Amino acid sequence: MTKIKICGITNLDDARAATDFGADALGFVFFKDSPRAISPQKAAAIITKLPVFITTVGVFVDEPRTEIQKIVGETGIDIIQLHGDESPESCLLPRRVIKGVRVKSLESLEPLKRYQGLVAAFLLDTYASHMPGGTGQVFNWDIAVEAKNFGRIILAGGLTPENISEAIRRVKPYAVDVSSGVELEKGKKDHTKMKLFIERAKGT
Repeated sequence: MTKIKICGITNLDDARAATDFGADALGFVFFKDSPRAISPQKAAAIITKLPVFITTVGVFVDEPRTEIQKIVGETGIDIIQLHGDESPESCLLPRRVIKGVRVKSLESLEPLKRYQGLVAAFLLDTYASHMPGGTGQVFNWDIAVEAKNFGRIILAGGLTPENISEAIRRVKPYAVDVSSGVELEKGKKDHTKMKLFIERAKGT
């Protein structure tokens, strides 16, 4: 069954709702320029109150290794997601790593070859020149199918309760990642949408 990650968690109410509805993982964004950014202290306070088998993911963008390790120590996150222009060598960290890839065309998959064997999964998001992720836009899912040749794929980019069933049927990814598609506003989740998204993802 496809795993489900709810990203951009900023408060305990949303975190508890996501886990109650059946999310497998929660994402905490430590990129300060993101509208969904959270401090390590606040993330740690939320994480300590989560059920024991929920996976926590810290999202970083071109952050120095020392800062990543510091935040990992402060928060106890399980997995590191690198969503910038990090080199393959930057993925050698004391936690499993997800490498974010911004997809514009089939050529966007070429760099994946350099990260094979170094990361646990690739997260595919829609390319936008002005932001590293969280665009809320869908890309060509045929490219995501092709990307499965390089490793486990986490599908992101414009996923919503309306299109999640079709996305999973077409791509059959290891996991899906949603943030803006289940929000009331940036940083605050719509619990009705979140519940519907998870139900439809699990029912596909």
